[in-house]
Amino acid sequence: MLQGEDIEQIAEVVEAVGGRVTHTLPIIDAIGAELTRAQLNRVRAGGLAIRRIIDDLAWQPDPAPGGGQNCALAGAIELSWQGGEALWRLYNKGESGISLQSISLRWPEELGRILGASLDGHELGVANVAGQARTANWASLAHARLEGGSYGDLRLAFSGTPLLHRTQRSIELVARLSDTCETRLAPSYDHPEGDSYYPGVAGAAALHAYDIRGTGIGVAIIDSGLWETPEAIALNTRGRHRITGRYDATTGSEVAEAFDESGHGTHIASVLARSDTTERSGVQQPSFRGIAPDAELIVVKAFGSDGNAGFLDLVRGIQWVVERREALNIRILNLSFAARPRWPYWEDPVNQALLRALKAGIFVVAAAGNEGPEPMTIGSPGNLPYLLTVGAFTDSWTESTRDDYIPDFSSRGPTPLGHIKPDLVAPGGHMAGFTRPGSTLAREFPEYFLGSGEFVMTGSSQAAAVASGLAALMLQLEPGLSNDELKCLFITAANPAIEADGRLSYSPFVQGGGAIDVRRALTIGDRECAQQELDIDGELSGDDHFSGPAIFSETAPPQLPGQHTLIAEPKLPEGPSPTRRWGAAEHLERLEQANSDSPINWRAILDQERQKARRVSSGSP
Repeated sequence: MLQGEDIEQIAEVVEAVGGRVTHTLPIIDAIGAELTRAQLNRVRAGGLAIRRIIDDLAWQPDPAPGGGQNCALAGAIELSWQGGEALWRLYNKGESGISLQSISLRWPEELGRILGASLDGHELGVANVAGQARTANWASLAHARLEGGSYGDLRLAFSGTPLLHRTQRSIELVARLSDTCETRLAPSYDHPEGDSYYPGVAGAAALHAYDIRGTGIGVAIIDSGLWETPEAIALNTRGRHRITGRYDATTGSEVAEAFDESGHGTHIASVLARSDTTERSGVQQPSFRGIAPDAELIVVKAFGSDGNAGFLDLVRGIQWVVERREALNIRILNLSFAARPRWPYWEDPVNQALLRALKAGIFVVAAAGNEGPEPMTIGSPGNLPYLLTVGAFTDSWTESTRDDYIPDFSSRGPTPLGHIKPDLVAPGGHMAGFTRPGSTLAREFPEYFLGSGEFVMTGSSQAAAVASGLAALMLQLEPGLSNDELKCLFITAANPAIEADGRLSYSPFVQGGGAIDVRRALTIGDRECAQQELDIDGELSGDDHFSGPAIFSETAPPQLPGQHTLIAEPKLPEGPSPTRRWGAAEHLERLEQANSDSPINWRAILDQERQKARRVSSGSP
């Protein structure tokens, strides 16, 4: 990549020395070129006003949670049932054959007695554990072998009748390959075949019933493309086509189909905007399974089958989005990817392009990354202070917020310049959506498919898609919101995680402002916050760059002023906690009286929130 004031002149010289121009990127005053070292030296010596040359532009995204594991054994995320028989598919993800060391099982009373078990056709018999009701264990399974790259079915027959998915949550089932390699049956929602749950958690489902579904809002997604076959992706809730633009940034051309080799882009789009209805026990609900089911989708393909992309392709994709902003009514840009930053935020070519997108009025949402739990693991472009950076929390497969937590994979701040990131957290655990059959994800992780054909993924990528969908709902209600106003509304209305003593469960470097909730953003959010202190015009001119409030030390992790009094110490372990509540209301409800020792006056905060909500409901300013 060569940056300079006159990119046409630079391109002419590149071609004159025998090089090839691959990308023309006026959005950042740059071209991409293929040059030998000798050709590059001739360009350098040509007396051109080239202010910057980058000759290593490979993009290495953060891995998805669960990827790259050493254990070859994996289990399906869902049981299938045939009468009183449960089937759990086990996968050998390695190349060599394996024999299980043991299988252990604990089941609920409703299933009655266990009648038999088999693994890939080999009878295991019944091995009840002495003195423990409804508990069984099988060992010495050398005869039940799984060859490399294959799978086998564990079948368990019971005398009772299951309550399907509600029963799965009550079953403890573990298969072990060794003492350090095992797979456990995941819990399940009560209605996974009809409800994706995250629209309810984030507040979107409550708005769907009032026809707030992202209507008229264009959302561009830069990712691996899109599988358009499912009607819930291709069509909105009224059955109308809503994919309004397709661009392949790897070739620099508008296309009829942005074919999704990876499968990641399809999953992100379905979390953000799938339009099939929610059902519970066969009864249709007044909500939909995507966050913004009527949003218009603009697809930009920049990532290949292996999940990799080049900086130049990403910049070219952003440039196309900015150029088509008015024609396609693009109000939001979703970036569900992250890589370790290589430069200060203002020198990153992708961030430079994103500053132009933000200046053009496009609201940009980026994933924090999946490199936690260590500090300073926020990825690029999420390290750009101006956009909304989203970390992930998980709901432990329940609708209650009381067991929600931030998993260790979600990347932490601060950024190297001291900014508080992520800005907030959104649902990002075990998210059901679509992916293309035969895609890289489908081939590498077959255990994540549900019986419905949906695919379950986890990561800050999915959390970013949730936030982008919520932004579409907000902009449908108030199209005139500026980027800064919208970001402030979300951050100031987020629900922080709070301990019983009134201290924050997580640092702002972990949870930002807290868990996103669009209902709160609409009723109690503030339009002004620290965001307004940033100066995007000064940034674009190169006159101003901004640092954040983090305090760095050679002997301690990054801190915020007064952090030791406001945040629970030591660091709490990952997972649900009986002492954690999300938001001032839930925190105070569990206390008989306000905790006078709390360093934060949550009672006063709750009173202010209620006053704001009353003013909104009465129509007062």
